[in-house]
Amino acid sequence: MNKAATIDYIMEDPREAARLEAKVDPEAWVQKYLAHRVPPGAEVLSVGCGPGVILNAVSALDSSIKATGIDISADRVQEATERNPKNPRLQFFRGDAQAMQLPSDHFDVVYSRMLLQYLREKEKAVAEMVRVCKPGGIVLLQDLDGQLLWHYPEDPVMQRAVERVVGALAATGFDPFVGRKLFSLARGAGLKKVDVQVECYHLIAGEIEPHILRQWELKLDIAKSQMAKALGSKAEAERQIQRFLEYLCRPDTLTYSMQFTVTGEKGYETGK
Repeated sequence: MNKAATIDYIMEDPREAARLEAKVDPEAWVQKYLAHRVPPGAEVLSVGCGPGVILNAVSALDSSIKATGIDISADRVQEATERNPKNPRLQFFRGDAQAMQLPSDHFDVVYSRMLLQYLREKEKAVAEMVRVCKPGGIVLLQDLDGQLLWHYPEDPVMQRAVERVVGALAATGFDPFVGRKLFSLARGAGLKKVDVQVECYHLIAGEIEPHILRQWELKLDIAKSQMAKALGSKAEAERQIQRFLEYLCRPDTLTYSMQFTVTGEKGYETGK
């Protein structure tokens, strides 16, 4: 499987970018995680920028901020560029997070959100983020832990199907437990003053709300072709999708995952 496919086994579906965009409030996200870390005049890099909605909000923090986005998908880069034609402080280009064609020691802040779960070479990607960051600059990594996997009461049939799908996707680099690994990845890449925040991300206690159910229906429809490969047929994938959705609609079930946000500073003494 090529590098683009490593990231895009689901993301290649044009509906996925819109689905992810609908789940985040860019301004609120930036205020919570980045605003206090981005000084005036900063150069900021978003790795796996998608259509650029968060990076646009970063650039709006101050008129002196310059922001760059990199994404493996040419379609998402084109969409990001078309959305921001009048902002000369924003630029987007296609590139591989695991081998970025960017100068070393250049950006004041480098961040990735929900990217590392899809990458085969996670250590290399984090090392690249540190490389392009200036000494004294900040690298922020954010990703999920336990997505799709944590439910109670247990449904053994559903759980086995979920584990088969996740196991099959492991060959692409997909890792539903990457969140807990971010601290180690940050330290392994040489970051200093590493800080960890952990929050609940998915939380469905009892019957799922209709608008969240629609998000899950779309998510699973996008993933259906990969599920069919893992489960042996489209019909079996559809059966398991229906079973999962029915589980979410029950009044007695709980589903959750966690979000890890890890930040660190690139040191001056060693360039790491």
